[in-house]
Amino acid sequence: MANDYINAQQCAVVHQLARSWLWRSELPTWLLIVTVYSGWFACVIFWQTLGLFATTLLLIVLTTWYMSLQHELIHGHPTRWPRLNQLFGTLPLAVWYPYGLYRDSHLAHHRNHTLTDPDEDPETYYLSPERWAQLKPWQQRIIHLRNTFPGRLLLGPLLDNAATLKVMVLARERAAISMWLIHLSLLGGLFYWMQQQGLSPLWFVGAVSYPALALTKVRSFYEHRAEEAPLARSVNNEAAWPWRLLFLNLNYHSVHHDLPGLPWYGLRKVYLLYREGYHQRNQGFRVAGYGEWLMRFWRKPVNVNAHPGTHKDAQNADHFIADVRHPSPDDARPDFSANDAADTTRLAG
Repeated sequence: MANDYINAQQCAVVHQLARSWLWRSELPTWLLIVTVYSGWFACVIFWQTLGLFATTLLLIVLTTWYMSLQHELIHGHPTRWPRLNQLFGTLPLAVWYPYGLYRDSHLAHHRNHTLTDPDEDPETYYLSPERWAQLKPWQQRIIHLRNTFPGRLLLGPLLDNAATLKVMVLARERAAISMWLIHLSLLGGLFYWMQQQGLSPLWFVGAVSYPALALTKVRSFYEHRAEEAPLARSVNNEAAWPWRLLFLNLNYHSVHHDLPGLPWYGLRKVYLLYREGYHQRNQGFRVAGYGEWLMRFWRKPVNVNAHPGTHKDAQNADHFIADVRHPSPDDARPDFSANDAADTTRLAG
């Protein structure tokens, strides 16, 4: 995962920030680990005092936050030792997938030169033209529905979990089987402990874990698009602070893909220092917040199904002009968003 700096000055600034005490100590991430774990387990232990409704809401937020933390662990924080970082993310508080499976999928996703390619990017929302042509009409309608904002939240986790289950059943490699055995063993122990506290594991799965996974789909909605220039394929979403905190600043997704080693508390700082530079590099792929996607795609789907390829073959892909908040005055080029692929596993958003 190479760094793609905007210019030499940015490279020098980032290296200077990396030498600061805050960045070297990784204190914000250590505090995050303590907060997420202590908050999650406290909610389960004291759920009867808090009440079921308050506990459910708190656990949804904390479980979503835990998935954001897992992403940070994958990218080498808070320590330089991957196996130690893995210990902080292996416990199946999010239920649906092993940490190792997410790690391997996500690191493959960070090959920017193949980003959004259905044959190369395991987290792409695009289908290959051949795969799209093979789908039955009702399957295509489901994908169109899933490409609305509410459809992504409601249907996205269900279909992604079905794909994850398929991967588990078909797992043949020893490493993958080991991941699932460890994950399911830990999950069984966690559910047993939860039952001992009087909180139903079934309630947790349906009322907490599924909504938490749906919340991650807010972040990943229209996060990538197919573009000729790899560095223009990831969005910068200027979301409000509650979303930024919940998603650990991954809304600045272009910055994250350019500089994947930046800690979560550095993404916003770097983005604000070079906001217009990223706007130019992104070719205008910037949005004012998640509310804008909600308003624009409440009923109308983001209309991309087959990956357009390097030449955007009009025979295999629908063209859609995305009207975002900050386009250049003369910029009315076709714009393509991500589409959930029926046979691809996408984890944690």
